[in-house]
Amino acid sequence: MIRFCPSCFALKRTAPVLNHTSRLGNYFNNTFSKFSVNRMSVSSYSSDASSTVMDESPPNGVTKSVSGKGPTAVVMMNMGGPSNLDEVGPFLERLFTDGDIIPLGYFQNSLGKFIAKRRTPKVQNHYSDIGGGSPILHWTRIQGSEMCKILDKKCPESAPHLPFVAFRYAPPLTEDMLDELKKANVSRAVAFSQYPQWSCATSGASLNELRRKLIEKGMEKDFEWSIVDRWPLQQGLINAFAENIEETLKTYPEDVRDDVVIVFSAHSLPMSQVAKGDPYVYEIAATSQAVMKRLNYKNKFVNAWQSKVGPLPWMSPATDFVIEQLGNRGQKNMILVPIAFTSDHIETLKELEDYIEDAKQKGITGVKRVSSINGSMTAIQGMADLVAEHLKAKVPYSRQFTQRCPGCTSESCAERINFFQDF
Repeated sequence: MIRFCPSCFALKRTAPVLNHTSRLGNYFNNTFSKFSVNRMSVSSYSSDASSTVMDESPPNGVTKSVSGKGPTAVVMMNMGGPSNLDEVGPFLERLFTDGDIIPLGYFQNSLGKFIAKRRTPKVQNHYSDIGGGSPILHWTRIQGSEMCKILDKKCPESAPHLPFVAFRYAPPLTEDMLDELKKANVSRAVAFSQYPQWSCATSGASLNELRRKLIEKGMEKDFEWSIVDRWPLQQGLINAFAENIEETLKTYPEDVRDDVVIVFSAHSLPMSQVAKGDPYVYEIAATSQAVMKRLNYKNKFVNAWQSKVGPLPWMSPATDFVIEQLGNRGQKNMILVPIAFTSDHIETLKELEDYIEDAKQKGITGVKRVSSINGSMTAIQGMADLVAEHLKAKVPYSRQFTQRCPGCTSESCAERINFFQDF
């Protein structure tokens, strides 16, 4: 049958899937309620997706840091996702009209809007399957709030630290975040990419948008910017994924536990981009290797790629292909690990679950999925350690930030590097 790929909104031919809408919706709702019960101190967030700054006021009304320069903003930058069904259409339009992530050439704007309009009803159905919206804003707010609490203790010289969210394609958007920075009297801002592994199509697209909006608003000199542009080997990230895998392994009978294959699944990338030297593929490999080292290589593992769009070649092997091929060889037990994502969203809650249902229909009954790092305090502590090191090092970005891909011909890439070199 023809299935609509929920993460990239393209049609793809697959085997039939079971109807598991109710189970996914229950998972989505239970995840939120379970977190609220166990961590009441980190779940008091406004449901208004347009609110950019998180519900964290400076302690005791403080509006300046110890240095007297004002609060330090930590801006959590990500693709984002629609928080409700009404946001799906605008989300898709922003996505398909962005040439950094889906290049359509001369017809980028007109064709992108046309595709978005055609896709909207189907994609709304997919978001209905996971509870009516993406949980990515929910988890990003939790991560940012808890991280900044830790930063206030670790880095009193730059406190208070205020968490903000800037999504590329869904509210809260980059331009809204900039207005909130101004209102909060922020002087220094850290652009913290929530893509642990760098790609010009993801991290690069978010920073391109930040540059554009700063220029449009005439705010180029209003804030002192620095960038945490990649963190594929951050120990808190590695430990959080390893802990999730260990917990899932415990759900298998002890006598088969060591035979479970770990399948690290990341969003795929066009081979045309890979051929230019985009570092994403080898940074994904670095993360998965580090996780397996933390697990003492007790299980076999493989890297796989999901969410291919269109007929052109993309990085492979595809996640669903890996599951099927391993199953055909008698491997029934696998754990899917969304190694490129810091929170669950449509690609984990819908797409990976579809793969699991497909596998069950083919007799591959032991495939399970671990959650992303979501509200893991191990991961959040790691984020705080990473930003603290960044602040204390007083460097604008990583050494790798100014290294363009060998085959890069993108003007926006050169403009991004030149722009942030001035800070």
